[in-house]
Amino acid sequence: MVSAFIATAFAQDDAEAAPTQWRKVADHLRPKVPKLAALMDQAEPDVLAYMSFPAQHRAKLHSTNPIERVNGEIKRRTKVVGIFPNEEAIVRLVGAILLEQNDEWAVQRARYMTLGTIAPLSDDPMTSLPAVAG
Repeated sequence: MVSAFIATAFAQDDAEAAPTQWRKVADHLRPKVPKLAALMDQAEPDVLAYMSFPAQHRAKLHSTNPIERVNGEIKRRTKVVGIFPNEEAIVRLVGAILLEQNDEWAVQRARYMTLGTIAPLSDDPMTSLPAVAG
């Protein structure tokens, strides 16, 4: 039941409604489960941080599945090697895996996130340099 209450905050459509719902849930739970309500008060900025991104990115940001998948691939490939001769060898292998993953995300049909949709979120001029990357 508690999980269903908390999930209502994640189901909100805009960044203003989610914190409001989060606080309503925390206030509703406060009389019966004060420790959980206090934890919710403390965790609110971190848990709802993804809501500050555009709506098209939220479904991808609220889950850790993509990063867990990448970490699993790194683990699988480093186990195959076993012992690395030096730190540079580790950096090369992991770097190659990350570059490969970046390429897959960039060319897949339903792109993970495009540079064009992320650029407005940054004041870094590097995000707008490569015209072919968007």
